[in-house]
Amino acid sequence: DVLPSPDGPAPSVSITEIRQYLRAQDIPFHDGYSCLHTPSLFTGDRGDQPLSANAPFTLFIDKTTGSFLCTATLAEGTWQDFQANVEMRHRGVTPIPPASSEETEEEMRQAREDARCIWERALPLWELLDEKETKETKALFGISQVTDATLKRFGVRYLRTARSLVFPWFSPQDGTLKGLKLVRVEKKGGTITYVEETLPRFDSYRNLFGLPLIGRRDTELVLTGWELDALALHQAAGVASLALPRGASCLPPTLLPYLEQFKRITLWLGEDLRSWEAAKLFARKLSLKRCSLVRPGNLQPRPLEALNQGLNVTKILRSALLASHKSIISFRQLREEVFGELVNTEQVSGVKWARFSELNRLLKGHRRGELTIFTGPTGSGKTTFISEYALDLCMQGVCTLWGSFEINNIRLAKIMLTQFAGRRLEDQLELYDEWADRFEELPLYFMTFHGQQNIKTVIDTMQHAVYMYDITHVVVDNLQFMMGHEHLSVDR
Repeated sequence: DVLPSPDGPAPSVSITEIRQYLRAQDIPFHDGYSCLHTPSLFTGDRGDQPLSANAPFTLFIDKTTGSFLCTATLAEGTWQDFQANVEMRHRGVTPIPPASSEETEEEMRQAREDARCIWERALPLWELLDEKETKETKALFGISQVTDATLKRFGVRYLRTARSLVFPWFSPQDGTLKGLKLVRVEKKGGTITYVEETLPRFDSYRNLFGLPLIGRRDTELVLTGWELDALALHQAAGVASLALPRGASCLPPTLLPYLEQFKRITLWLGEDLRSWEAAKLFARKLSLKRCSLVRPGNLQPRPLEALNQGLNVTKILRSALLASHKSIISFRQLREEVFGELVNTEQVSGVKWARFSELNRLLKGHRRGELTIFTGPTGSGKTTFISEYALDLCMQGVCTLWGSFEINNIRLAKIMLTQFAGRRLEDQLELYDEWADRFEELPLYFMTFHGQQNIKTVIDTMQHAVYMYDITHVVVDNLQFMMGHEHLSVDR
């Protein structure tokens, strides 16, 4: 996915400008947590009639980016698209939702069709051949304690041929099937890993699992990083719970409108420090004042584990910490955090590289908020090594943004794809699509700058990427090219 190019980046808009524009156009709005709510331009009365304050407020404008989503019609677009549609209304023309490309439309249609075929072949877990198979399957996924009633309520099925659990994505509008997530278990030695696959593709999979079960009057929510955790929470504590589509790696801004109705959100994303860091990041997007976080620890594992161990889930939820800290705090408020760092020294040191043990010895791991500088003469292999180093983290789910100012993105992507496949693809072109599909699933983004750039534009693009894609690792290659040679005397 390529971020906006430097010649035409999406012009940034401030929340003040958005509010002034809405007032000037006589568009009624409520101030929400992360969005402004207005009546939709795409439903109800047409033409030059002013929008009525009595109409349902189903259009949401993101306070950070100005992008909008209408939850009634699923129309979405940029702030500029919104303004264009308002102008059309003034001229008495019916606004048209901004269209995505035909190619994307076709891809999504195909994905929905594939999902429907899989869904029809999958069976509800309690309808397997015999009780023994059901028990074995539940044990394999660690859900022996999850009741059939819970599985039924959330519509979970099992695809026997792929030995995978199937989680549906239903449209909140009309209940049609929009996609699926398949989860299977892989055992390597003593360790169990869960392998996920989504239809449609990872970056367009926008499901909040459990959303159709949320009532209009629900004001409290627990947000989890995994579908099975949402099941466990509902069963153990009877709370409204949703699972994020990509776990703790990212909270896409297009999902924020669906979370606006909740006055209180508790984030319980997992049991490691990466989930804790992600929870703090997401709470900023969701508005700190309504968020609480469940701190991972021995007595507070992930919800499914808590259910399996017979722990009191309601009690754990009550002990969640408020996300908003005042500017000055006492050690008493930091006490738990400090203890957590002492208990999890390995995790605190960051995400380890899977292939570079020497690097782990030197740097301990990749941590947020730190800067690492690699230096070396031209041609010594800095780019080759750093693309290998970044790929290692990216394959572990670390969302990565590349700013390659020296070589172009096509060459960089070719190097990284070759490293990822571990083979010379030019000699085996028939394998290209298979490896390219797998490479596309990585949380990897490229900036489209090349050569010397205005530093402010680059920083703005990075901030945009952090908000949109929850980037936690940025690579700049290289500093000299970005600054241009005449700036090297300036200490930036």
